[in-house]
Amino acid sequence: MKLLIIEDEEGLRESIEDYFSEAGVICETAKDFPTALSKVSLYRYDCIVLDITLPGGNGLHILREIKEKNHSDGILIISARNSLDDRLKGLDMGADDYLVKPFHLSELRARVTAIIRRKTYNGSNVLKFNEITVDLLAKEVSVKDQKVKLTPKEYALLLYFISNKGKVISKNAIAEHLWGDGIDMANNFDFIYSHIKNVRKKLTEAGCKDYIHAAYGMGYRFSD
Repeated sequence: MKLLIIEDEEGLRESIEDYFSEAGVICETAKDFPTALSKVSLYRYDCIVLDITLPGGNGLHILREIKEKNHSDGILIISARNSLDDRLKGLDMGADDYLVKPFHLSELRARVTAIIRRKTYNGSNVLKFNEITVDLLAKEVSVKDQKVKLTPKEYALLLYFISNKGKVISKNAIAEHLWGDGIDMANNFDFIYSHIKNVRKKLTEAGCKDYIHAAYGMGYRFSD
């Protein structure tokens, strides 16, 4: 899972980042309107936690930018504004949910998880692809009822492949999804080959068909 936290209050922003990072979520942050606008223009996220009031602009303009470009990022608005008008305006513009400050981080996590589950996995807690079953709550993978032990990165990679089954995914997209925009500094993608090799080996050893196919010169495709 990759999360963008757009929040100008440093303490809250860092608390959210630390809370999700400890759970293995890739987190990126933006503390003002220009930074946030740049990030949503360049990168895609499973969910964006979006404050309305930002230095340099209004968070609703960020929401409008995402929707006008038909991006599928989940959007959870957080704001101290507790008026019905603000809430309805954000939801009418396409936000997936609205949470009023102050809130418990556990509730924020539950809301974010629910958004991603609805948008990516049709609201289910169990993801299936042929003989592969993924328990999204327990973060467990099994092949024909046999448990497959994956590292957090391998698990995230498998989810990314299944969620984009049939599509060619570039090495850049895989790297950016799993490691965040800091991966732009990488000189090569050997670490991706290593993770893909490990996922393929663990799945096939459990009796799974090899669904990871190289699309030479482009990336990888996960398909029958």
